[in-house]
Amino acid sequence: MVLHEAFQRDPALWLAREHPEDPVFFFDPKKLRETATVFKDHFPGEVTYAVKANPDPLVIEALAASDLGAFDVASPEEMALIRQEAPMARLHYHNPVRSRSEIEAARGFGTASWSVDRMAELDKLGPLEGVEVAVRLKLPVAGAVYDFGSKFGAGPAACADLLRKVVARGGKPSLTFHPGTQCRAAGAWVSYIRAAAEIAQGAGVRLHRLNVGGGFPAHREDPAPDLPALFAAIDQAVDEAFGAKRPALVCEPGRAMVAEAFELALQVKTRDGDAIFLNDGIYGGLSEWRDLGPSTRISAFGPDGRPRRGASRATVVFGPTCDSLDRLSDRVNLPGDLAEGDFLLFHACGAYSTALSTRFNGYGARRIVTLAR
Repeated sequence: MVLHEAFQRDPALWLAREHPEDPVFFFDPKKLRETATVFKDHFPGEVTYAVKANPDPLVIEALAASDLGAFDVASPEEMALIRQEAPMARLHYHNPVRSRSEIEAARGFGTASWSVDRMAELDKLGPLEGVEVAVRLKLPVAGAVYDFGSKFGAGPAACADLLRKVVARGGKPSLTFHPGTQCRAAGAWVSYIRAAAEIAQGAGVRLHRLNVGGGFPAHREDPAPDLPALFAAIDQAVDEAFGAKRPALVCEPGRAMVAEAFELALQVKTRDGDAIFLNDGIYGGLSEWRDLGPSTRISAFGPDGRPRRGASRATVVFGPTCDSLDRLSDRVNLPGDLAEGDFLLFHACGAYSTALSTRFNGYGARRIVTLAR
């Protein structure tokens, strides 16, 4: 169970007052609204939030209040959540593999767009008259921290065949792709966009829309990502590749939308030379560090809330569980005067943290404090 609280000042002051021994997430709805505004004002198409990144109702409520009108959902449970928090929102069901009961449930929730990457899944959808179906493309493209094409997507020839089948069955043919995760340069999107134009032309199909996926980077290390520059590069690539046959665009940010809105405060349980033990780790709020590696955006505070400013030391960071795998994958540069009882504030922890946190050994971040500033 997640415990939500409201507080009106900054995290360091709250930590100095409360001295929590359990992990604490700080949620800043203002930062979430600001990020949503960047996407809505600068991305040249429809913005859908990938609910899987953080399905907390606080997040969905804040995005709906920011006039975000569409959400990328991967399961009927996520659809039910959106219908509860944003009843009129458009649902894009872009998890390409579904059971027949999930398809029936999605129809009941009023799904506006579907994705497929194989003929068997297209056949499951049945009649397509007037329905948008986005065929998912995969390419061997570099530029991401890890590749999404190992599980989902069809090659160019298969995509062309699926597009023709969608048209033949009366559907609205679209293409979708996901360049990977934490892409800091536009190259991956440009490669996919060019391939999408070639596939559509070769199939003899005019695309209804092109969904350029997620993959937009969160601010895990300096410099901060320039999202408007990425959007401009995508916009230009679509113009150059499609010309007069340019399709409408869609994106589905998850990490980049929600990461900055959460910070995770952890307490140092003990220090042993160049190693520290924290009250949460990879089975909890730091689960993503197994795949993305360490972030450089960490602040350290003493129990009184004052910053620790000792000379930086490469530090081994262990979590609290009785499991030797519970450690961050790389050493982390932390103040040398960090001591037992101090706090570390991990910034940009809104994505895949609350969603993936377990209760292994009874540990794991569950408490969320909302900042009202």
